Amino acid sequence: MSDHIALRPGAAPVTNTVATTEPPLIRWLLIGIALGFLGLMLIVPLIAVFTKALEAGMALYLRAILDPAALAAVRLTLLTVAVAIPLNTIFGLAAAWAIAKFEFKGKNLLITLIDLPFAVSPVIAGLIFVSLFGVKGLLGPWLAAQGLKIIFAPPGIILATVFVTFPFVARELIPLMHSLGTVEEEAALILGASGWKTFWHITLPNIKWGLLYGVILTSARAAGEFGAVSVVSGHIRGLTNTLPLHVEILYNEYQFVAAFAVASLLTLMAVITLVAKSIVEWKVQQQLEEAQKK
Repeated sequence: MSDHIALRPGAAPVTNTVATTEPPLIRWLLIGIALGFLGLMLIVPLIAVFTKALEAGMALYLRAILDPAALAAVRLTLLTVAVAIPLNTIFGLAAAWAIAKFEFKGKNLLITLIDLPFAVSPVIAGLIFVSLFGVKGLLGPWLAAQGLKIIFAPPGIILATVFVTFPFVARELIPLMHSLGTVEEEAALILGASGWKTFWHITLPNIKWGLLYGVILTSARAAGEFGAVSVVSGHIRGLTNTLPLHVEILYNEYQFVAAFAVASLLTLMAVITLVAKSIVEWKVQQQLEEAQKK
């Protein structure tokens, strides 16, 4: 096929060019700006965290992260993540399946409710749980009579974290399931497969990378959540402090090296999460491209 297009009989041919082609100087300038911004906002802070954490030596660094209060914060953070992930995974799968595969009344309302934690400040979410489960809250007197403590205890931290993280799995799966359609599931049902078998052998393998991507986002947000957790925790050292709260307490007490040492644990978790996110994001993009080709 020729690369020339005649505008009209007798007119000079026009050569096709790519509209997005820019001069090399402009391309390198834009790349340099992007790399400089990444270095300033990502690489430099990472280096600063580890430099400050290790400036007093490895002995003090290990003492800070092996402190009983720090270890308690690590355990509570891991517990919160371990509870939030399965709950939000189950909810996200159910919500995405219903929204992408079925038509029903209230569908738009369900989508709106899924997005609610994105619209509500985490601090406001924490206050909502205090107004519900606090000593003077709506359910507080009944809970106290039953000997149950939600606010200023691990259950309140878990509830607040689950609330702020529950959209992530659903929001990753809904567009993926929409793009995949229902052809394969319908074929399986026609051939006699049960709904459960269809889900396990058709739907789940098709969405596994999107599901894993949502789980990674959920775990990252759950481990680093501060606002909602700060409101419901009570900041009880060794009992209700997650890692972000423990870092805040150390910093407010002017224990800067210890604060940065504990912060380095969160930084390592963030870096690992970022690498995993990038790998899974690439897999999800490949899956979407393959689905569009079908």
